[in-house]
Amino acid sequence: MSETSNEVGEALAEICEAAAALILPLWRSGLTVVHKADESPVTEADRRGEALILEQLARRFPGVPVVSEEDASEFGAPEAIGPRFFLVDPLDGTKAFVRGDPHFTVNIGLIEDGRPVAGAVVAPPTGEAWYTAGGRAMKRIQGGAAQPVRVRPWPQGEAVCLISHTMKEETIQALADRYGFDRREAMDSSIKLCRIAEGAADIYPRHGPTMEWDIAAGHAVLAAAGGRLTTPEGEPFLYGKASEGFRNGWFVARGA
Repeated sequence: MSETSNEVGEALAEICEAAAALILPLWRSGLTVVHKADESPVTEADRRGEALILEQLARRFPGVPVVSEEDASEFGAPEAIGPRFFLVDPLDGTKAFVRGDPHFTVNIGLIEDGRPVAGAVVAPPTGEAWYTAGGRAMKRIQGGAAQPVRVRPWPQGEAVCLISHTMKEETIQALADRYGFDRREAMDSSIKLCRIAEGAADIYPRHGPTMEWDIAAGHAVLAAAGGRLTTPEGEPFLYGKASEGFRNGWFVARGA
């Protein structure tokens, strides 16, 4: 790996921004949607974005393995993985993308020894990019000047929970009783982790299925911003679960 650890996050942000520029013109363009074996949607935007990301990662980080969503869906996830590898989701929030909603992202996370050590998340509709750099989380918009972001303290009476659009009311109430939040906001994709990282929300409990590539980049950004993502019991959340097909268990993401 040629870049130092401090430079990896910005390099990943540049790659994500390039993929976002490729994907954005396809948004709301009437793309054909097909469905994978698990019935999740995939579009040409997913495929083109992934091809660009894989090519650029191979050029900039030769020899570092990559586990990516569409490749894993088509050819199967690797049965084993080393201690250092990239997790790629070229279009997280494909359902939102297909609906014409703006909450979809491009994600690349670097895993070392089971933990996300660098990452970048880009939201194509807004041009927002969050990434790790020098032990901090940074944000820039449309390639402009980057500023550090930080989680906020848990507010009294106005704690905001981020949830998915499909969550049932009784599930939301059960989560509110358990985690003590006051308000909720529905949105798709890893942008939820970035909103917590920048202090716009406080908690994101996920008691449902996700894949490692869905959250690794956002997890890296959140951790660099002073937040945490753990199991519901507070244990470390680890990556590289090849024997489980890179599937995640439940988790809770929190600010300060």
